[in-house]
Amino acid sequence: MAGVVGLQGYRERHFRTVEVDEQILYVRAPSVMMRLALSFKDVFADLYWIRAIQHYGTTRLSSSQDKHYELLYPLLDLATSLDPRFSIAYRFGALFLSEGAPGGANRPDQAVALLQKAMAANPERWEYPYDIGFVYYRNREYSKAAEWFRKAANVPGGPSWLSPLIAVTMTQGGDLRTSRFLWQNLLSSEERWVRTAAERRLTQLDAIEQIQQLQFLTSQYQRRYGNPPPTWDAMIKAGLLRDLPKDPTGVEYVLGQGSGTVTIDGASSLAPLPTEGAP
Repeated sequence: MAGVVGLQGYRERHFRTVEVDEQILYVRAPSVMMRLALSFKDVFADLYWIRAIQHYGTTRLSSSQDKHYELLYPLLDLATSLDPRFSIAYRFGALFLSEGAPGGANRPDQAVALLQKAMAANPERWEYPYDIGFVYYRNREYSKAAEWFRKAANVPGGPSWLSPLIAVTMTQGGDLRTSRFLWQNLLSSEERWVRTAAERRLTQLDAIEQIQQLQFLTSQYQRRYGNPPPTWDAMIKAGLLRDLPKDPTGVEYVLGQGSGTVTIDGASSLAPLPTEGAP
């Protein structure tokens, strides 16, 4: 073990890390892999789930401007075929797939297909039709979202808050309040990773609300002085701000020079901000 650790350290210090241009998945057919796995289906399901996480993570963190997640759905399909009750792979995998580019695969169709597969294998779970509604909500297809929330409410044992959610989705659409309500309900998920994703998204929604308030203040400055504020210091001197505005992680917001547009800093861990719930 000491030799392996030393060799790996030497390699990382003296050899450049090469990003792989093309990733290959040799076995894509779940039926073939189920025969090859013999009695170790659960073990292989875990391995393919880990590969899916690695594929998503390395792609998202890569320096490439053109990110491709083409292996994500095949890996998730294999994992959930080997273990049809693999809840975390279904639910968190759907988040990976439906997340907009460049932070995700931007494939809501694949997310819905994965969750419909989950429903077929686990008809007693209300979470899967709810997640499908959530995918449509994020894609701003509110009538379809309400339809799937209704299907979730009809599953025996579904929570009572699903019924009012249907009406809220139909009447209010993609407002911040509804988006926050949806993510808050994911905080009670049994999967820790889903709860972690919900916590991060709720923090991002906090940032969106702060930006909206800051944008209102910059418009007030422009009405008062005839021009957009040149700096945050000018806003402070005008009495519109007390301190430099920072996002929930402590990174200062960016004020567009000459435009007064407020955005999140690309260096913030919250960037890029989501579009659901935004005006």
